[in-house]
Amino acid sequence: MIAGLIICASLTVVDGDTVKCDGQNMRLLGEGVPFVSGIDTPEIGPHAKCIKERKLALIAKGRLKELLAEKGLRIVFSGAVDKTPTHRPLVNIYRPDGEEIGKTLLKEGFARPWKPKEQNTWCD
Repeated sequence: MIAGLIICASLTVVDGDTVKCDGQNMRLLGEGVPFVSGIDTPEIGPHAKCIKERKLALIAKGRLKELLAEKGLRIVFSGAVDKTPTHRPLVNIYRPDGEEIGKTLLKEGFARPWKPKEQNTWCD
């Protein structure tokens, strides 16, 4: 697949680091490098390991929803898809001021850095 700009008629939030563009789930990279670095947010619903994680996930999802309401967002496909069964495209979403949304979530404490084989625990 070739990296490039993505146009979405409909952009919605699935969880704190996943969006849905015209029915296709996409994973936020936070300007990371596919399969090397990125962002991670708490898991939602039955994937959460504790009640605290579930609550944090809803808060992160809400913040991402606020950020996606901004006008003038740019969605850029990295050229890579994740290794889940749905092969989500790995994307960066840039705010009108040029800041990448995943970086905003990191800076505000709604996300943590992600690296392969490292588990983020949200239950401590």
